[in-house]
Amino acid sequence: MDGQELKILVEAALTWLKTNQQTVNALNVFPVPDGDTGTNMLLTMQAAYDEIKDSGERNVGKMAHAVAQGALIGARGNSGVILSQLWRGFARALDNYDRMDVLKLIAAFRESRNTAYKGVVRPVEGTILTVASDIADAAEGVKESVTCLSELLELVVEAADVSVKRTPDLLPILKQAGVVDSGGKGLFFILEGMLRKIQGLPLETALTTVQPLAAMELDHAMETVEPGQDFEVVLDLRPSQPLDLESFYDALSEMGTSIQVGEGDGMYRMHIHVPTENRYKPIDYAMTLGTVTKVAIENLIAQMESPEETESHLTLAPVEPGQIAVVAVSPGSGISRIFASLGVAAIVEGGQTMNPSTKEILNAFENLPTDKIVILPNNKNIVMAAQATTDLTVKKVAVIPSKTVPQGLSAMLRLMPDGDLDNVVAEMTAALTDVETGEITTATRSVEINGIQVDEGEVIALHNGKLIQSTRSLEEACLGFLTAAETEDRERITLFYGKDISKNEVNSIADVIRKTYPSHELEIHAGNQPHYQFIIAVE
Repeated sequence: MDGQELKILVEAALTWLKTNQQTVNALNVFPVPDGDTGTNMLLTMQAAYDEIKDSGERNVGKMAHAVAQGALIGARGNSGVILSQLWRGFARALDNYDRMDVLKLIAAFRESRNTAYKGVVRPVEGTILTVASDIADAAEGVKESVTCLSELLELVVEAADVSVKRTPDLLPILKQAGVVDSGGKGLFFILEGMLRKIQGLPLETALTTVQPLAAMELDHAMETVEPGQDFEVVLDLRPSQPLDLESFYDALSEMGTSIQVGEGDGMYRMHIHVPTENRYKPIDYAMTLGTVTKVAIENLIAQMESPEETESHLTLAPVEPGQIAVVAVSPGSGISRIFASLGVAAIVEGGQTMNPSTKEILNAFENLPTDKIVILPNNKNIVMAAQATTDLTVKKVAVIPSKTVPQGLSAMLRLMPDGDLDNVVAEMTAALTDVETGEITTATRSVEINGIQVDEGEVIALHNGKLIQSTRSLEEACLGFLTAAETEDRERITLFYGKDISKNEVNSIADVIRKTYPSHELEIHAGNQPHYQFIIAVE
């Protein structure tokens, strides 16, 4: 296999992963609206392919290095960063070889595994790392008997499938949630896509699975808009008889792409991107199957040409040469304003369901007039992407491992722009333990985790990322978190309310909190974050 043939397989992997994107997204452990592993891996693979799509390079080693570079700069989320490291190891094994044979491919799988494990501080088994390891072992085991690349790939795909299915036995939280590891499943689809291309099987055949309505993530569909995807159609359908999902998907796949289907209470929600001439076809088709109760059509091209402006201009901290500049990731415009008021020099939009890429984080500070950079990811799934920027710049970059917005704000209170970088980083890192974080959102599916029964649509509370309560009441969820955080022993409560909750609800809950904790200082800010009604800080 030469470089051009590898490019064909990378494109096939991308296409098959895109076809199965929502299946991977649905493999979310906690029932919170951040099941975006499939999206993160897809966007990482898209960046990898974009790096090579116009390349005429025949040298397979050079082509592999280009794929790895594209994956690195486009990496999103922990799964995307690990995927980029797998490609990095793959390329390292091939180096400058003109062509790849079976032995070189076996070596590439082995080096992929080794590089990915080295890139994770505390490797966890039952994840994409385990699948990568099992793939390497399976390839190594047939070194003496397999002489054909396609035969090796077939054996590797089979090993990946088996490995993914046993991930719940290695990671108890997966077994509790009744899912396999999402990153491992994504890696399986990448390899299976390559195999399907070799076997001449279709790569865009729609899936016959649906996700819960609450788990559908349509806010950021613009991120993967391609030529020919002129309109977005979303409709709600109540079928007149049981829906044949396979036929439904097949028919939709003839009309457009980016197909998603969610189901709840006997109603199906369908999402699709279509060219202009097909914009009414999904509606006409759905009407033959039952009653269409709601339709929304958006012109994607017009949206791309006229992006929405931010609510207000942010005044970011000026930076002088030699000073420390802070880059913060923020999920909402209100939270961004608070970070700006505390001295942040650059803000990257991101958070749950919208993890920024390594390149986006890098671009935020590359042009700042200083070589001392501190990054606050403020989300557990963005830390690795932030850390990946250190390999792409000559600047001194320190990543404070803030996993929540309150942790990031707490760290900002320790910033001394003119201080010694190492000392300031130590102080900001120590500040992460000064605050307890609560996140209040709506459950996207029914599940039982750690003895807590969650029903889809209930309000759930997380304490420092751990699920602690599921209830029908927003008020009860907030109070449940405050109890778990031992708020009685602390002094200040800060509420950051989201964009989808009314001011009346906010005021009502704030009144209850004041009555429950009359001696505490209570601050209320419009965070404008999506999905989460409240982010709460207790100090």
